[in-house]
Amino acid sequence: MRLVRKDIEKDNAGQVTLVPEEPEDMWHTYNLVQAIDFDSQACQLRVKGTNIQENEYVKMGAYHTIELEPNRQFTLAKKQWDSVVLERIEQACDPAWSADVAAVVMQEGLAHICLVTPSMTLTRAKVEVNIPRKRKGNCSQHDRALERFYEQVVQAIQRHIHFDVVKCILVASPGFVREQFCDYMFQQAVKTDNKVLLENRSKFLQVHASSGHKYSLKEALCDPAVASRLSDTKAAGEVKALDDFYKMLQHEPDRAFYGLKQVEKANEAMAIDTLLISDELFRHQDVATRSRYVKLVDSVKENAGTVRIFSSLHVSGEQLSQLTGVAAILRFPVPELSDQEDDSSSEED
Repeated sequence: MRLVRKDIEKDNAGQVTLVPEEPEDMWHTYNLVQAIDFDSQACQLRVKGTNIQENEYVKMGAYHTIELEPNRQFTLAKKQWDSVVLERIEQACDPAWSADVAAVVMQEGLAHICLVTPSMTLTRAKVEVNIPRKRKGNCSQHDRALERFYEQVVQAIQRHIHFDVVKCILVASPGFVREQFCDYMFQQAVKTDNKVLLENRSKFLQVHASSGHKYSLKEALCDPAVASRLSDTKAAGEVKALDDFYKMLQHEPDRAFYGLKQVEKANEAMAIDTLLISDELFRHQDVATRSRYVKLVDSVKENAGTVRIFSSLHVSGEQLSQLTGVAAILRFPVPELSDQEDDSSSEED
């Protein structure tokens, strides 16, 4: 998605001009616009409504339908842009949020941190450190410089890679550089209790590249092991979150709730660790109901919880919809809530 213009006032009223460029951008657009039909096969959106600006084709106030399609610019105005919609625009327009693959292409003293999207490769950081040659009987200068280089690469990885989006991080180099770097990175992660790196350790894949220059990334992407890893679905994170919820529901039911009222009460107790919510709830025709879901998302984030918004087009999103579309994994048990009658039947949209 390409953002052409964004004019939003302090009261959150305003308009944005966008150009959908990929099929997935049409799905983002579908979630931004109300009163709309989505043809997923043709990748077309049909917007229905009354005309508010007369022209030679349509009279003022006349009922009209227009079609939105890839590479057709449109401007969308809202009286109230909520946080969920604004975040969706930010993610749709930032290539980093569509990059399934990240790569660290390196050699001693030189590294490029790249993001790989379906249509482009973006260099997000370049790390260069002068590494003195090893001297006979004295390697201290070389080792200190190498450690400084490794540390800068680790910092760049944490700064530029969205671990909740990226499913594979290639570490490519000639020789043993990649092995030595990964050993250093995870040894430091253990020492500093860096949970982000430790929890995502399985995503790092070491492959050969002839140098630390960006053009060597092509060699790494052709590696059969890489192709195998990339066969996983983009929604793997959502699938795991839903699986975690079902396991919690089975083994610790006091820490797994679904249904809007139950989840809201758990949030009031600041108990939500992970909120699972379907994107179809943000398309609810009733503004008050839609705002209720947005408020829940904002509150969970403010309380340092994780929010996972599921696509209703994906199988995991369909499963979540069967649980009213909203569920939560709690930080600690809230037994008094589990004793209440489940209210899910009254909250389905």
